[in-house]
Amino acid sequence: QVQLVESGGGSVQPGGSLRLSCAAPGYLSGAYCMGWFRHPPEKGREGVAALYTSSGTTYIADSVKGRFTISQDNAKNTLYLQMNSLKPEDTAMYYCAAAPTYQGRDCHLAFRVKSWGQGTQVTVSS
Repeated sequence: QVQLVESGGGSVQPGGSLRLSCAAPGYLSGAYCMGWFRHPPEKGREGVAALYTSSGTTYIADSVKGRFTISQDNAKNTLYLQMNSLKPEDTAMYYCAAAPTYQGRDCHLAFRVKSWGQGTQVTVSS
């Protein structure tokens, strides 16, 4: 399976924005559930956003709803996570993830991941 490669992480002040990118060649043209998970320090992993590539249907966690947006650009083979109004509690390692899905029936925030990216760090601090 082709590797997922994240980029776009960094340090930002509260209220700032970042856009994470996930290079995903071969995924967006197929039937995949793709998403972003995060792992804050000393906390469990959390699914923050998911997307069914065939329909574009998206799922957003309540903790980031209204602030984060997941999207895909098929021409660039890239999955994005636009993060606005960032808060210190958004500090975490963010991972891109993917899994094949049948008609998106098992695509949700906690989908069973088959492929992981290496992660990109997001730090929100004043």
